[in-house]
Amino acid sequence: MKVLVVDDEERFARLVAEELKDSGHETTVRTGGAEAAKEAGAGYDVVITDLKMAPVDGIAVLESVKAASPETEVIVMTAFGAVDTAVEAMKKGAADFITKPFAMDQLRLRLERIAEKLALKRENRALRSEADRLGEMVGAGAAMKKVRDLVQKVASSDTSVLILGESGVGKELVARLIHRQSGRAGRPLVVVHAAALPETLLESELFGFEKGAFTGANARKPGRVEAADGGTLFLDEIGEISPAFQVKLLRFVQEKTFVRLGGNQTLKVDTRVVAATNRDLVTEVRDGRFREDLYYRLAVFPITVPPLRERKTDLPALCGHILTRLGAATELCANVMELVSEYDWPGNVRELENVLERALILSSGGPIGPQHIQLPEPVLVRAKAGTAKPGGPQAGPLHEMERQMLEDALRRSGGNKSKAAKLLGITRRMLYTKLDRYGLAREDAPDAE
Repeated sequence: MKVLVVDDEERFARLVAEELKDSGHETTVRTGGAEAAKEAGAGYDVVITDLKMAPVDGIAVLESVKAASPETEVIVMTAFGAVDTAVEAMKKGAADFITKPFAMDQLRLRLERIAEKLALKRENRALRSEADRLGEMVGAGAAMKKVRDLVQKVASSDTSVLILGESGVGKELVARLIHRQSGRAGRPLVVVHAAALPETLLESELFGFEKGAFTGANARKPGRVEAADGGTLFLDEIGEISPAFQVKLLRFVQEKTFVRLGGNQTLKVDTRVVAATNRDLVTEVRDGRFREDLYYRLAVFPITVPPLRERKTDLPALCGHILTRLGAATELCANVMELVSEYDWPGNVRELENVLERALILSSGGPIGPQHIQLPEPVLVRAKAGTAKPGGPQAGPLHEMERQMLEDALRRSGGNKSKAAKLLGITRRMLYTKLDRYGLAREDAPDAE
């Protein structure tokens, strides 16, 4: 790092500078605050300054540095017993302080911490720049790089894409990126959440209906596929649709033709289909719950989005990005990253967003510490989704944990099923399935749409 050492005792300043130079840092010495203040914007990574200097003291140097270069970190050196002054410096933006006399290893350790912090900031800037270009897809690891590469390769074609991954990993984000980078970007991206609609309503929403098609159909209404003409149709949670509707969907995906509900005219659109699911469709096909021909029509170009537990190296950048998006001018304490890295994040990025939003509220906008991070008990951290078998409540600790998590989500959401499902990182339909499995009441407060 490029380091400026400031002290009115020249011999001491040069001794410190030489020691740091031997550790690989590029060092400069200035004897006195007046000299240092003139170089406040000279591009130093770190300024190490004594506090008690005349006529320009260390506080004035700190203020000059932060005014000219807010990203430059400042370490203040203070005499024993002058800790109050050091605390004042910390309030004005100093990164750390060290009390004279000190061992050089103490100073080196502080510089190592700052180096890590600066490296993370640079990574965040690079990732934010990339996120602006690739729509907030944050992550520098190999797994997310592969996803971005696949998105860029397939975006320019009209090939059907099937996005695979657990709930909360960002499948809709990938669909939006594909559309944004395609030649259809100037036309609509129409999103249909298949699991949120009953089968009869799904058909009318997707294909539209004619006047008189059913009670209350007082006028013709075009469907979502017509709204997506020339653009992209994103079918989320495609694995939830019934076998009967799969037949109707196959025709549309294959021919791009459809008939409105209650009509007899075959209509054709130019619509690209992108679908997503958190189910293992290969298993669904094998077990007869999903049509094989529809699967192959949708999965011409599959993209798998990895769960957050498999890309924990992205957590620092993700946390920084989420806090920035929430408008937070704060940071996570170092031990917070250790805490969140130990958790498996079954709800993936969506759960991380919820946890950080709560932490931001609890911290009142200040630095976020471990006391602000609300995670399940350690034993629940190890519980994996999907461990219960269908057919009623199951015995055993894992199933009891799942029941407790359901009850906790219902209590925290005030009985609102939509909010409870979001807290758990699952669909509302999946939540109802689990409530029935454990015999929990389905009556709830009105869902906020």
